[in-house]
Amino acid sequence: MTMMGETWSHIGSLIATIMFLWAMFDKYFPDHLRSTILSYSMKLASFVYPYINITFNEFIGDSDKYMHLKRSDAYAAIETYLSGKSSGEARNLKATVVKDSSQPVQLSMDENEGVTDEFKGVKLSWTLKKNTTRTQSFSVFPKIDEKKYYKLTFHKSYRDLVCGTYINHVMQKGKEITVSNRQRKLYTNNPSQNWEGYKARKWSHVTFEHLATFDTLAMESKKKLGIVNDLEKFRKGKEYYTKIGKAWKRGYLLYGPPGTGKSSMIAAMANHLEYDIYDLELTTVKDNTELRRLLIETTGKSIIVIEDIDCSLDLTGQRKKDKKKAKDEEAKDPISKMTKGEEDSNTKVTLSGLLNFIDGLWSAIGGGRIIVFTTNHVEKLDAALIRRGRMDKHIELSYCGFEAFKVLAKNYLDVDSHPLFVTIGHLLEETNITPADVAENLMPKSLNEDAEACLKKLIEAIKTAKEEATKKVEEEARLKAEKEENEKQEDVKVDSSLAKVKENCVGVLVKEDEALAKEVKDNDATA
Repeated sequence: MTMMGETWSHIGSLIATIMFLWAMFDKYFPDHLRSTILSYSMKLASFVYPYINITFNEFIGDSDKYMHLKRSDAYAAIETYLSGKSSGEARNLKATVVKDSSQPVQLSMDENEGVTDEFKGVKLSWTLKKNTTRTQSFSVFPKIDEKKYYKLTFHKSYRDLVCGTYINHVMQKGKEITVSNRQRKLYTNNPSQNWEGYKARKWSHVTFEHLATFDTLAMESKKKLGIVNDLEKFRKGKEYYTKIGKAWKRGYLLYGPPGTGKSSMIAAMANHLEYDIYDLELTTVKDNTELRRLLIETTGKSIIVIEDIDCSLDLTGQRKKDKKKAKDEEAKDPISKMTKGEEDSNTKVTLSGLLNFIDGLWSAIGGGRIIVFTTNHVEKLDAALIRRGRMDKHIELSYCGFEAFKVLAKNYLDVDSHPLFVTIGHLLEETNITPADVAENLMPKSLNEDAEACLKKLIEAIKTAKEEATKKVEEEARLKAEKEENEKQEDVKVDSSLAKVKENCVGVLVKEDEALAKEVKDNDATA
């Protein structure tokens, strides 16, 4: 026991001596000489301690100006990456509430805790540290400055592996985990008058909760597979787009009658790619400058949607002409605009501005974006707007076919086959009915309705739609025949009028000839 006390006494004396020598060294040695000695000391220490430490601070920026501090993305990625290992290895854990995440509580290791990681057979050590310092302040109590950081420790022989590959691996995996855990958002643009002020934002958002997937989408399986393959190729094509010198983006044009599943297709795309959706309302955008500012505020790997592009703005060369015509009509009937429920839109977004938004210089901002246009009347759109390279893939969403019906029957009734399927298949070949109408009839309206009752209800609905379509065709044929008959009668009236005019003209000419002949005869007789 006495020997133990003497040992500690010697150690204490040695530490005190070292501290005294260090103070003298730090105070009296010149700076250039001191730096030289320190560098050689570090080299000497490396032979005894062959490990390298890398620190990742929680905040970056000017520490003297706390308003300029920003949480490091690298620190956040490391924290997320180590979360799983921390919950399994560390003894002291801390819980953090994470907003907009499917896992609202994230566990991570507490200060002075450590975990080990293995990468390509190499073991590495992570430790969470905290520095606490007192800063000068005008307050009675000095301000305590706490700086947390992760320290990565590894053998110096693995420097190239860690610095060249491992750190990038940690950053990428951490971001992937964050993306997979976060709740996706549905954004809509705010009017520009609300962009300024405290906590003002250009985009407002809600949690995206649409559950549509390609498995539940009412569409032919071959067509769905082609779309999924196209999305996967785009998702993994960043290096390819960089290689060919093209912005990493893709445009989709969804067109077809109302109720054919255009919105469901967008939701399925977002759920498949795990992308946020930006629903852009063009009528609230004043000009091209605002359009670019909105684009800058969107994140990469997102879907930008402009629904009913043919109704959002008049993007053809007839805009000025139509605008003047509308003003003239409004001057004649000022109440008509109000009765139609139309809103006055002073937007100055031009076709060239929208094209630059899609595939111009501004479209290269960020990466991994998908731009989707939807329309019910593709023939009304300007050809320059939907050409390949802008809207790269055109997807027609048409009326419900038999294969799409089977998907809906599985979704709504949980049936794969039924004797009534044959009748429904024949009717769908002869009748145009949208997937939305089919789904509405397949949905049970009471607890007593079973699958067979819903299928019979659908059959009646298809027959009714067929009869209405037949009546509509007959009515159109009748109106066409009446129009042609009226045109024929008008032609007959015109021909008869021309004949009378011709007859009158001939009679006048004959009388004039007779009068002229008589006058000549009288003149000859007089002569």
